[in-house]
Amino acid sequence: MITAIVLVQTEVDRIPEVAARIADLEGVSEVYSVTGDVDLIALVRVRQHDELAAVIADRLNKVEGVVHTETHIAFRAYSKHDLEAAFALGVEDPD
Repeated sequence: MITAIVLVQTEVDRIPEVAARIADLEGVSEVYSVTGDVDLIALVRVRQHDELAAVIADRLNKVEGVVHTETHIAFRAYSKHDLEAAFALGVEDPD
């Protein structure tokens, strides 16, 4: 699975509707409204790199109200659960 983090700037008065339209796109798993330099962060999850262009360039960028996007491709995912599992290697559960 390939994950892309897409930073999205929108027309300010259209953030909720743009977020909803982006969230409805196939390949978009989550959309967050955020503080800072961008208005939304969308997580795109696809199986092949070619699909990124279809989701981001062909559909997400064309949602009315999207002004600018910046895409970051994730190399590796880290989460608290993953880190706990890594540190527990070789340690048996006392249950």
